[in-house]
Amino acid sequence: MKQIFDISLAQWSLHRALFAGYIQSIDFPIIAKEQFDIHAIEYVNCFFPEKQPKPEFIKELKTKCDDLSVQSLLIMCDGEGNIGDPDNAARTKAVENHYKWIDAAVELGCHSIRVNAQSAGTVDEQRKLAADGLRRLTEFGDTKNINVIVENHGGLSSNGAWLASVIKEVDHARCGTLPDFGNFILDWGTREEYDRYTGMSELMPFAKAVSAKSNDFDEHGNEIHTNYEKMIGIVLDSGYRGWIGVEYEGAKMSEFEGIIRTRDLLRKVRSERVETS
Repeated sequence: MKQIFDISLAQWSLHRALFAGYIQSIDFPIIAKEQFDIHAIEYVNCFFPEKQPKPEFIKELKTKCDDLSVQSLLIMCDGEGNIGDPDNAARTKAVENHYKWIDAAVELGCHSIRVNAQSAGTVDEQRKLAADGLRRLTEFGDTKNINVIVENHGGLSSNGAWLASVIKEVDHARCGTLPDFGNFILDWGTREEYDRYTGMSELMPFAKAVSAKSNDFDEHGNEIHTNYEKMIGIVLDSGYRGWIGVEYEGAKMSEFEGIIRTRDLLRKVRSERVETS
């Protein structure tokens, strides 16, 4: 019986171990499969050697994934400039900086790269600027059959209505969203939040991937900041039936335990949805 959604693993779930050198990026596929019984993975570009998609590394990574029957889904891209930069030259540079990650996504067999929608100016100005940069990048991605997807990742991008309006303005089938359960922080200084359930509802119509952010759990295995049953309901009610990525970001337990708890919670909700459907 086909599952109502499949579970993948976001590399950021292991960011502490990776930054500390406890594990190596090249071993991510085998760790996902052997430690967590997860067979699809999502990369983060900062964990590539020298933060670059070097051909020899991509080739070795692809071979490992093929040998293990682990599927590469997407590359999360940060640090390549602001897609919505008000300066046209800087915006163009940011767009072109992402080309190499689209090429890497092609080589790895991914369906998407995840980018950010940073800009500056008024709300309307930022919408137009972000849409312009995203449209240009998406048109390049389209020539390679790669989607360009945007995550709610702080600031205006965590305003679900605003980000949805940006995607509508881009108006391209390959430009969509990567809604994250917990990244609805409008202001990192004040910790002002956008309602996560409203935000997910606004972003899911454009979703090509979903990130199940987790931080802390109660004694029953439930995430204490996000009602997973409610959130998965929003995801499924949108018609989405793709991958949902485990993205543990907590600090009160080991990353390995956090990943397992998140995976098990997703499995539990999935099982209950099947039983009641």
